Amino acid sequence: MATTATISSPSPAASLPLAGRVAIVTGASRGIGRAIAIHLSSLGASLVLGYASSSELADALAAELPSAVAVRADVSDEAGVRSLFDAVESAFGGAAHILVACAGLAIQTYPSLATTATADFDAVFAVNTRGAFLCLREAANRLRRGGGGRIVAVSSSLAATLLPGYAAYAASKAAVEAMVRVTAKELGPARVTVNCVAPGPVATELFFQGKSEEAVERFRAGHPMGRLGEVDDIVPAVGFLCTDAAEWVNGQVIRVNGGIA
Repeated sequence: MATTATISSPSPAASLPLAGRVAIVTGASRGIGRAIAIHLSSLGASLVLGYASSSELADALAAELPSAVAVRADVSDEAGVRSLFDAVESAFGGAAHILVACAGLAIQTYPSLATTATADFDAVFAVNTRGAFLCLREAANRLRRGGGGRIVAVSSSLAATLLPGYAAYAASKAAVEAMVRVTAKELGPARVTVNCVAPGPVATELFFQGKSEEAVERFRAGHPMGRLGEVDDIVPAVGFLCTDAAEWVNGQVIRVNGGIA
């Protein structure tokens, strides 16, 4: 008598590309970081949501996602960065698979280099460059190895367009891109990939801070596509880089900007 084999389909959760993996996202309470966290969750990842000050927003997001905890951490502080990775182990019982370093700071007055205050320069480099360095270093030592390890640093296309008024900011992000390229070579043998996503102007709170309507319109009018980017334009690239499909993409700076540079 012939028998019929029954093939069970994987559950929807199990078939998601990041199912069973844990991601740390810094700057996750708002803007691009928040959108990245939501997208990685939709791909199946559990999340540690790093934030600096917006506890209400971060806690609300953690409550909305199926598997997430919010952790207050200053990325420019070594202990703060360690606490993000410690939270993965305490909340999810193992090492993180993914780091997305998205925390960032801009000088809201957009000064020329000649008028940039030393304190502003130091503040931008503390978060954007030192913060990325500390996050990358901790990830290099504590992410899972042997496959599936992913580091994505969020840079900026200003590191390529080099617009006036952004000397310190562009330099801080250019340094991140250099660190990413070097770290990718160092972690290749461990099958941990390291890449940058560099957005152009995106309609977020950080972008609008300190800009007049006229300044915003200049960005919009000068864009090849005639608009500002939206967070949903950015997150698919980040999500892809975090999956197994991106195993062979390493040490790259991907300028997700609609063609401005």
